[in-house]
Amino acid sequence: MLRPTIQVLERTNDLLNTLARHNQAMSLKILAEQTGLHVSTAHRILNDLVLARIVDRPSSGHYQLGMRLLELGNLVKERLNVRDVALPIMKALHQQTRQTINLSVRQNDEIIYVERAYSERSGMQVVRAIGGRAPLHLTSVGKLFLAQDDKVALLAYAARTHLKAQTKNSLSSLEKLTKELDWVRLHQFAFDHEELELGVSCMAAGIYDDNQQLVAGLSISAPTERAQESWGEALRQAAFEISKAMGYTSQNRTLNK
Repeated sequence: MLRPTIQVLERTNDLLNTLARHNQAMSLKILAEQTGLHVSTAHRILNDLVLARIVDRPSSGHYQLGMRLLELGNLVKERLNVRDVALPIMKALHQQTRQTINLSVRQNDEIIYVERAYSERSGMQVVRAIGGRAPLHLTSVGKLFLAQDDKVALLAYAARTHLKAQTKNSLSSLEKLTKELDWVRLHQFAFDHEELELGVSCMAAGIYDDNQQLVAGLSISAPTERAQESWGEALRQAAFEISKAMGYTSQNRTLNK
């Protein structure tokens, strides 16, 4: 089993694993004994974990796993559930369009491709690697997420990324990007017209959860000469079906228009 290369992370990991093996709060003395740490070292790390809400201190000198771990775990579970729910619908959409269908989520200033549906027998396709990343402003799914941001957040994104261009079609000015995002908000749909890669076009629709929050984007990537806007309706419907399976209700937003 691999161990962390940073000693404090290894010690933190040992403390959390020890707490995870017990249903009740543990004393500092027992935690130190079971992890082989000096009491003062264990106390210092546990205090920091309490501040981060990763560990709770229900009584003086006693510790248990905190609610922050549950919150983080639910976020991971939600992301994994999106993949499980989406894949059958993605495969059906691929059969209909014969092009690669991507599922992506946002992580900071990028999107990450977390699932895909394609076939090696479907001829020319654009296949994105699972785990691959791309800047938000250069991708159709990324624009869906940026359209959720307010003006301050968008300005901060532009300042961090400098809206670096990848092709001659990239939206590298704030004025052009803002105009594009206005269109995305209005239509709840997004395009990438060879902005990330010349010769490749994409379209995307959002996936929403039971809290009406955008949690992922579903997109079709294709060689530009083969891309068809008529795929848009099928893409919207597929994203809507995934959203419904995630608990979304269309009271506050229309996805299948």
